[in-house]
Amino acid sequence: MQADEAAEAKRPPPVKLLSGQLRTAQRRGPADGEDGFVIRPATGRSLPVSLVWMQGTVVEVRPERNSVMLVDETGTFAVQGVHNVPRGKPCLSQGKYVMVMGVITAVSPEPVIHAVKMADLSELSGVHRRMWKLEVEELQRLLT
Repeated sequence: MQADEAAEAKRPPPVKLLSGQLRTAQRRGPADGEDGFVIRPATGRSLPVSLVWMQGTVVEVRPERNSVMLVDETGTFAVQGVHNVPRGKPCLSQGKYVMVMGVITAVSPEPVIHAVKMADLSELSGVHRRMWKLEVEELQRLLT
């Protein structure tokens, strides 16, 4: 197994988050023994996070910055590296409802994630929007 594959195998799966939760995340330091961030879901216990899964509506496309701004029910967040995502181009239109998997690069003042994967969920956006908060809560309850 190559070093990259070993690192990838150790990486925990993405954690579903709302932008408001990402805003309150705290950076983990060398004392914690790992990189990334920690959030405190409704359970009150801490949950380590590095790779996230988020969903929202595209409110602004910034082609010159290789980014888009999304909004979910708790606020806005920026997604960078969108031009480098395979099959991500259909997601780059204002009003589209999309999912983004990515690595957290900043939490304050505006959450920023670097995209690894994007998918257009606009076709069934009503269902996806209604279910999203419940999906986030359920996964976080299982992980803590």
